[in-house]
Amino acid sequence: MRNSYLKYLFSILFLLFFTWMLSCSGKSRSVPVKTTMNELPEAPGNLIKMTVPDENSEFKAGASVNVVIDPENKNHPPDSVIIFFDGKKVARLGPESWKCQVPPSYTASTGRKSLKAVAYKDGRANTIITRFMIILSDISPKRYGYKVLHTYPHDRNAFTQGLFYDKGILYESTGQETSSTLREVELATGKVTRQLNLDPSLFGEGITLFRDRIFQVTWRSKVGFVYDKSTFRQINRIYYQTEGWGLATIDDRIVMSDGSNVLYFYEPEMFTVVSHLEVYDNEKKVDQLNELEYIKGEIWANIWMTDLIARIDPATGKVLGYINLKGLLDERDAGADVLNGIAYDKEGERIFVTGKNWPKLFEIKITE
Repeated sequence: MRNSYLKYLFSILFLLFFTWMLSCSGKSRSVPVKTTMNELPEAPGNLIKMTVPDENSEFKAGASVNVVIDPENKNHPPDSVIIFFDGKKVARLGPESWKCQVPPSYTASTGRKSLKAVAYKDGRANTIITRFMIILSDISPKRYGYKVLHTYPHDRNAFTQGLFYDKGILYESTGQETSSTLREVELATGKVTRQLNLDPSLFGEGITLFRDRIFQVTWRSKVGFVYDKSTFRQINRIYYQTEGWGLATIDDRIVMSDGSNVLYFYEPEMFTVVSHLEVYDNEKKVDQLNELEYIKGEIWANIWMTDLIARIDPATGKVLGYINLKGLLDERDAGADVLNGIAYDKEGERIFVTGKNWPKLFEIKITE
């Protein structure tokens, strides 16, 4: 009896094991088996290529940009391709046409812009291609000279990094570790009437006035300060991710340079970046932007290590003109460093310029 029972149990277990094997193999299910190469699913790959434009192609501001997409497999094209320029949707392409134009309104501002094509298949983004292009200014910058109207004394020890004028007083930021300062200066005499010394580890840079507060940045420490204008009492600290070079105020925004060709626009209360601008003339990017001033709707920027001031359109990034101040200070003055420092008297329409360790500050008139 025991042997018969064991044989019966073994038969049941074998039958169950055989059924389980068929189920795991998948052959007992009604799933068709692929038997030819044509029936195998297509291997994943790029759906498209971008044939126009080339990487780093250059265009003038306001130009149309032709875009040409080619499906990699004509027999299996994407369902659609969406084109984006500088983050904004331009067009949706389909099998009827794989071409489009980026309209002139999209290329109004200068800079390095992204062109992105996103190919969709079966409702999903399958392939993404990104190209970059350069938008140059479409105008040739005017060339300006200058005429000296007045000369004022300037502290020879002031390594000038920032400068602005307000209600008869000059305010100046000086640099160099161990000797960086914020100063109130008497225009006529060059006398420092008030001075705040920065921590010796900090290298002072640009300053600007926003309402009744002075903003000052430092070079590489990524920290700046907000002061009460009337007392130089520190109200707040500000932080940023780039180097700090120049500052200027435009309406309700503060614009900062970092030595590149990029200008950053900050919301003053929280000092967060709300936008940025890339500066180009009609041939190249214009970098080494340093001390800034806002004058009659333009951003004026010292170009470091040169005698040039760039006049920049704050809406588009185009360089409208260059002011050449060569010869302003006697070249035989061996103790002087580079030109740096622009201040504007809005009420009197006066322009003041100076430089690092210059013994003089100049009131100038721009000539054509």
